[in-house]
Amino acid sequence: MHRPANMNETLLERIARDAMIAHGLEPDFNAAARAQTGGLRQPSPDGCRDLRQLPWSSIDNDESRDLDQLEVCVEEDGRTRVLIAIADVDVLVPEASPLDQHAGQNTTSVYTPAVVFPMLPPQLSTDLTSLNPNEDRLAIVVDMTIEDGCSIHHSDIYRAIVRNKAKLAYNALAAWLDGQGPAPSALTSDRQLADQVRLQDRIAARLRDCREAEGALEFARTELKPIVDGDAVKDLRAETPNRAKSVIENFMVAANGVTAGFLRDRGYPSIRRVVKSPERWSRIVELASQHGGSLPDSADAHALQAFLRGQRTAQPDTFQDLSLAIIKLLGRGEYVAESAQEPSAHFALATGNYTHSTAPNRRYPDLVTQRLLKAAIEGRPTPYALPELRHIAEHCTKQEDAANKVERVASKAAAALWLTPRIGDVFNGIVTGAGPKGTWVRLVPTPVEGRVERGAEGMDVGDRVRVRLIGTDPRRGFIDFARAS
Repeated sequence: MHRPANMNETLLERIARDAMIAHGLEPDFNAAARAQTGGLRQPSPDGCRDLRQLPWSSIDNDESRDLDQLEVCVEEDGRTRVLIAIADVDVLVPEASPLDQHAGQNTTSVYTPAVVFPMLPPQLSTDLTSLNPNEDRLAIVVDMTIEDGCSIHHSDIYRAIVRNKAKLAYNALAAWLDGQGPAPSALTSDRQLADQVRLQDRIAARLRDCREAEGALEFARTELKPIVDGDAVKDLRAETPNRAKSVIENFMVAANGVTAGFLRDRGYPSIRRVVKSPERWSRIVELASQHGGSLPDSADAHALQAFLRGQRTAQPDTFQDLSLAIIKLLGRGEYVAESAQEPSAHFALATGNYTHSTAPNRRYPDLVTQRLLKAAIEGRPTPYALPELRHIAEHCTKQEDAANKVERVASKAAAALWLTPRIGDVFNGIVTGAGPKGTWVRLVPTPVEGRVERGAEGMDVGDRVRVRLIGTDPRRGFIDFARAS
């Protein structure tokens, strides 16, 4: 957001801006960052491979304008190459520049219902460094050769110039892949692109099956998306996983794993994304028992995945609630910096090699990783010593938590506006948090979360409860419930 606060801002915008400041995030770009932005031009592609002829496409949210990655599959000699092109942001945002300093402070774009606070100015993130359709763009390409079902036989990372042939959206593409909707216009007019996307769908499914076989956890996740018009909240939509999102998720997990391995094999440190052993495994064991399952006393990703897979099939109506409870009990992810010799683990992904590299327009760890990759590609010394990387990783975890709090406050403010006329109504819910600071319940099926102010005694994460809405305070994002009989 670039304009200063003024009287024309809506209530939801003011709430979001105040929350940014309260949590140590900068809502605006300073004069130096704006001046740097004004002088930027498209860089030269000298020394890059020319891959513009490939049928690249992007798959993202309907409203997304910051396109960080493109995908394409190439079949040759009985093998399939999966290529992921990641926007080269570093080429226009050098380390220690004013734009880098702003990005390094916030570390992430912050998305609220009424306004987006981008990590980088829209002139970059939605234009010069966005992989927009029919534009030549510089990229870092992760090139993976898949064989024997889903194993990565060979991989490489290099710089290239690419051109997006089609901007596709998750929901419309998923409907087409499922045979429940028409083909997006870009695929109707280009048979090669249509065949390309179906190939991506098949390869991503193979990668997903391998991840599940190795113990990666698969959940039914639902996110709240308020539809806002000024201060009027017209609707609360539940965003759920779909087939097109699965394509991107599985490709990104593979690309991020290859990226971590590329840096490790060349002796470079890296920032890894980890979810350590679950914080409340004993409660997960208890929940499994309540659902007719059995888990070992010690945390075991394979056992948990087998239980979840069985529940998805046996009890699909309650699987979303169970997923939500277990996600909360696993604990949050965090960034850690490690040398090439230090192993890391991501419990939920069942991988010991995982970094964030595929969204440099909106996540600072990805931009830092991009600089490490370019140094490794060119054989230069690491741009970050390990102590500096550790400081960056710790700061990124802290600021990601702050950004999540801002997004929650803003989303809850929108939800509170929407719910205010329904004070006194009773809802079904599931307990998502229980501890000394309070007990929280998320409504089912509309994923609105609020605090239980009366009758929370004995509640624990995963319990299904009935609650009555007793009050709302949009300015503070408060939604208050009491246990209903």
